[in-house]
Amino acid sequence: MSADVVLAERRGSVLLLTLNRPERLNAWNDELEERYFALLDEAEADPEVRAVVVTGAGRGFCAGADMDVLVSIGAREVVELPEHPRPRHRPLMFCKPLIAAINGAAAGLGLVEALYCDQRFATPEAKLTTSFARRGLIAEYGVAWLLPRLVGQSRALDLLMSARVVRGDEALRMGLVDRVVDADDLVDAAVAYAQDLATHCSPTSMSVIKRQVLQALDTDIRSALADAESEMVQSFHRADVAEGVASYLEGRAPAFPGVSVP
Repeated sequence: MSADVVLAERRGSVLLLTLNRPERLNAWNDELEERYFALLDEAEADPEVRAVVVTGAGRGFCAGADMDVLVSIGAREVVELPEHPRPRHRPLMFCKPLIAAINGAAAGLGLVEALYCDQRFATPEAKLTTSFARRGLIAEYGVAWLLPRLVGQSRALDLLMSARVVRGDEALRMGLVDRVVDADDLVDAAVAYAQDLATHCSPTSMSVIKRQVLQALDTDIRSALADAESEMVQSFHRADVAEGVASYLEGRAPAFPGVSVP
């Protein structure tokens, strides 16, 4: 596995990951996947890393599955999908804030990987497309579950069935991305947002909140209320509550401990 296919750079408490196959618009292959997911595992286990930003090198975020891989798959009979060391939706389970900085094309699997992130920053010129229907494919990797929850059913069907290209500003209007930032400022803006979370918010609280939100998507209000009550009781047993209140009253940044998953 080459370390060059995904670059890692620490910026304070934020880890910046850059998909680095610019000659292929950072098209996804097994080597890139293994390196990206391994870096997420390391970030999750490191309490000093409070948030992660992922972007792409060159002109694209990720152009989707590498066409060479698709050609090789199409040349043989596929009975079942190959197994991978980690599930493709690994980023969706990342317990810390994960921010996408979409600097260019995000297509197919590349768009899905951006949707697995908690927040999406994009440039006005970014090109987002599901791609699948124009390649004879279906709504892959859980995007049929993700998209309607972000943009609504009819817009999700539009994006999936037409596979049309959506630019950054339209993506913002429909809720596909959360911020639109000029290209020169994109990564810095995403890192600044992540650093603000790292500085002012309890890592444990954010981890629990991420789990609550994801779990609540498939439960009813009674279950969400019961879960919140249980988590609230547990939160009062942690030092973060006392530190959060004290830092507010004293007018200073909180000194929350990091969270890590072994």
